[in-house]
Amino acid sequence: MSDRLLSVNAYTTLDLLDGEAEGHAFTESAYAVVNATAPRKQPDHVKLEMELDNAELEHLPAHADRVRLTPAQARELAADLEKHASRVESHLDDSEA
Repeated sequence: MSDRLLSVNAYTTLDLLDGEAEGHAFTESAYAVVNATAPRKQPDHVKLEMELDNAELEHLPAHADRVRLTPAQARELAADLEKHASRVESHLDDSEA
């Protein structure tokens, strides 16, 4: 990722994912980075960040999207991800059988 806004290192949650940006008149695909962190000192929120590789984008300028989550919101998101991951795994297991 040239001109990267998010730091990507050994501690990054997920990097080189298949990402997609959708607008009213376009859809673009690019590698993506997703990271979850909390401040080191006096943590008061969980930060979830995502950035698409702007070298592969035509319509969007370099940018990163961030949301601040309370601990309860982070747990709710984690539970929803677990639920959907289990559903997809189950479907994949059934289709391989």
